[in-house]
Order: sequence, then C-alpha cells, then structure tokens
Amino acid sequence: MGKGILNVGIVGCGNISAIYLTNLGKSKAVRVTAVADLVRAKAEEQAKKYSVPSVLEVKELLRSPDIDIILNLTIPAAHGKITLDALKNGKHVYNEKPLSIDLAEARAIVALAKKKKLRVGCAPDTFLGGGWQRGRKIVDSGELGRIVGGTGFMIYHGPESWHPSPEFFFKKGAGPLFDMGPYYITALVSLLGPVASVQAETKITHRIRTITSKPLYGKKVKVDVPTHVCALLTFASGPVITLTTSFDAHSAALPNLELFGDKANLRLPDPNQFTGALTRTDNMVEHKINRMAEPFQQNSRGLGLVDMAVAFKKRRPHRASGDLALHVLETMHAILNAGASGNRVRIGSTVSRPEPLPAEATGWFN
Repeated sequence: MGKGILNVGIVGCGNISAIYLTNLGKSKAVRVTAVADLVRAKAEEQAKKYSVPSVLEVKELLRSPDIDIILNLTIPAAHGKITLDALKNGKHVYNEKPLSIDLAEARAIVALAKKKKLRVGCAPDTFLGGGWQRGRKIVDSGELGRIVGGTGFMIYHGPESWHPSPEFFFKKGAGPLFDMGPYYITALVSLLGPVASVQAETKITHRIRTITSKPLYGKKVKVDVPTHVCALLTFASGPVITLTTSFDAHSAALPNLELFGDKANLRLPDPNQFTGALTRTDNMVEHKINRMAEPFQQNSRGLGLVDMAVAFKKRRPHRASGDLALHVLETMHAILNAGASGNRVRIGSTVSRPEPLPAEATGWFN
C-alpha cells in the first residue's frame, strides 16, 4: 500500500452508497476505483452514475491487489463475514454500522486487524460533524459543570412505511436499538467516554408488521427483535443516561439528546446528522447556538473513512475506530441482555474518547 491516495472498493450498492460515492469523490486522500454488489446491475448503475472505473464480483473485489480499503455497505448480517474476508486478504476495512451483528465475530475482527496491522473503522462518523464537534468543545470547556445525566429519544413508527425492502429491520442485528442506537451511543461515548453498565426493559409490541411501502406493499413480516427499548446507561465517568429507541410510536416532541450538568444543560442535534442547532440552558434561560465555524456542517458520510486513511498514512489512531464500534456493539448487546434478564449488565470492554478533529480536517475534501 503506497503513501499516496488509497484506493477504495465498495461492496454493496444499495441506498446508502450514493452519499458515500458523492463524498469520497471529493476526497484528497482516497479514490473509489471499484464497486461490487450481489445484484450486478446495482453496481453497474452506481459505477456509471459516479464514474467508478471497475465493476467486479464481490470475491474479485476483496482479492484485488489494486484496492487498499474495502468499504462494506452490505446488510448488517453480512458485515462480519465480508470484513473478515477483506482482512484476510490484507485490506483495511471501513464498515457501515454495526461492525457485526455477532459480538464474538466483532471481537475477532478487531483482533485480526491488530494482528495483521490493518485498520478497521466503522460508522457512524456523524460525531465528527460540526455540530457534534462544537458540542464536544462545550462539554470539555466545563461550562456545563459536572454532567450528572441526560436523555436520548429515537421514537417513530418504523421503516416499513418508507424503506423499499424493510424486512431486515425486524430481524436479528436490527430493530430500533441496532439500527439507530449506534448513532446515539457513539455520540455519547465521544462526549462522555465509555459505558460501564446498563439496565433495560424491552418489548415487541406487534409480532407481525405490514409493509406499506413499494414494491412490497401488503407483505407481512414476522418480528424477531424488540421494537421498543428503554435503557439506562451508566458511564464510567459518572453520568447516568436514559435512552429510548422505538419503532412502535409516532414521533414525540422530545429532544434527540440532552445532557444535564450542575451548571447548565446542553441540548444536542439528531445523532444521525452531522450538525444542527445546539441549545444551552441555565437558570431556565435558553441560549441557541446556530452559527458554528466547525467544518462538516452537511451530510459528510465517509468522513470517518477518510480520517482512517489519513491516520494510516500518518501512523496515528483514527477516530471512528473498530475499538469504538466494538464497545458500542457490546453496549447494545448488553442492553438486550439486561432487558431479557432484568439484571444490570456490566460492560467488559472500554475505549478512549476519540480525539477532536484537527484543523487540517477542513482540507480533506475539495
């Protein structure tokens, strides 16, 4: 692998691939040179639209000597196998979330990458966006005082009304917690550090869901995972955060994330977005923060991959790391275990807070 621009091969050309192809096409650190999908027509369509030189079969792409980084955009159930195969072929890997749906497999991924001295990164990278980096500065400045606790809410009526193929959302490795929890928990870890233990209550409200989107309108889906999850996360640094994720209710007028300090509170943006207004509240007075100088105020998916490529060349840690994704995955598994058992579950792994983005990051995209 050379010292210049690193070549990226994308496996999986579904809905999410478009924003990655758009953003990585602006990067000065990487270039997308090949795409693959089990449905070859999807790969050919994206290659034509985004001027990608090669369309390969999945096995060809994973073995290609011309590719340095595999961007794994397959469905969650395939993340682990594709990532392990890529590592065995000497490739760095950046995954869409989660790292794997299986905790043991995720641990094997991180261990193999370290053994082979390869990089593994994983979405979400939204915590690197301008709104979240400003939030990080506020937390680190001490103006909130000691952070005591907080809340997080992701509540809506489910993906079967809009996603073209929503069945997987109700199977192992998905549900509201595994689908959206990575955004919330990753953002919290970036602000507060690692989770120490969790407690939870979980339920499946509707055992059968009916798809109302096209082209599968009317199809019935058996639900295999909890669709309403209420968790209590205790962080090693002290704060206790309540987190609710649900596919069972209509959107609620609640803040996405809010931290409670003994000097002030901070309301943060949607963790699925790179930016959004922040609101600091003290003495019942709200102070809105709308204008921010931090970069990446737009949808910048792929930023974590670019940071990984730059970090590899500079021999420093990258931010949206395998270690971070593994800790978040273990936390989510612990939440489901706590909900099933009724017990507090302690988190065995730990992770350092990712470093803030440096000033040089503004030059990573054209």
